[in-house]
Amino acid sequence: MEEKFNRLKDIIKKMGSLLIAYSGGVDSSFLLKAASDILGNRVVAVTAASPTYPLREIESAKEIAELLGVKHILITSNELDIPGFSSNPTNRCYFCKSELFQKLKEKASELGLKHVADGSNYDDTKDFRPGRDAARELGIRSPLIEAELTKAEIRALAKGLNLPNWDKPSFACLSSRFPYGTEITAMRLRQIENCENIIREMGFRQFRVRYHNEIARIEVGRDELKRFYNDKIMDYIIEGFKANGFVYITLDLEGYRTGSMNQPLLIGGESHAY
Repeated sequence: MEEKFNRLKDIIKKMGSLLIAYSGGVDSSFLLKAASDILGNRVVAVTAASPTYPLREIESAKEIAELLGVKHILITSNELDIPGFSSNPTNRCYFCKSELFQKLKEKASELGLKHVADGSNYDDTKDFRPGRDAARELGIRSPLIEAELTKAEIRALAKGLNLPNWDKPSFACLSSRFPYGTEITAMRLRQIENCENIIREMGFRQFRVRYHNEIARIEVGRDELKRFYNDKIMDYIIEGFKANGFVYITLDLEGYRTGSMNQPLLIGGESHAY
């Protein structure tokens, strides 16, 4: 792990200056910390505010960037305006990342920064992530992948660097809550965001609310499943979810897992991970 961290430092040093696509999650925060320690004021963090990105995540990103003393810029993005995005095809993330990375390249050029990087980690190469195609096409660097750092290693290193979000649960944009082919709208995004806030209020840590028309499918960590078998918790969630338009509320017995919406792509044994 330390060898990989030293490799990351060398990669960053050779970049010279850097704009980081910054979400406020542990991966991009760790990359930002490492880069700022090496490059100082030649590093800028940029976060895109959009309908698929909850306000609480933006506020969290601002807090971490301020703590690190790094220049942090907010830009506006609206994926719903991108042709082809709202229909939610299997390569939906490609459309989103293409627009975002193009904006970041323009911002980097404006600021005189040589490179744009994202916080993708080595584990991401094993999942279905069309956004990686956009990154390659536009020359976006992924230093954590280049250094072959996994999520677990990044969390351990982030903890050692005293990053307060080292154990923050994984988060993906709200559009990942919809099955491919299901239209994504601003109203449905808010519906999901409101319901996930309800789960968070109940003290659950790692979770997702998946949208299936009138059905909400709740995923929580396997270690938290038993907490659902409580009348007060179930009644509170049922009432809140129905107030937000769902008719049926279900709990997924497999629990939370990343990329659960990609499972239909693997039917028949065909692997789409890269």
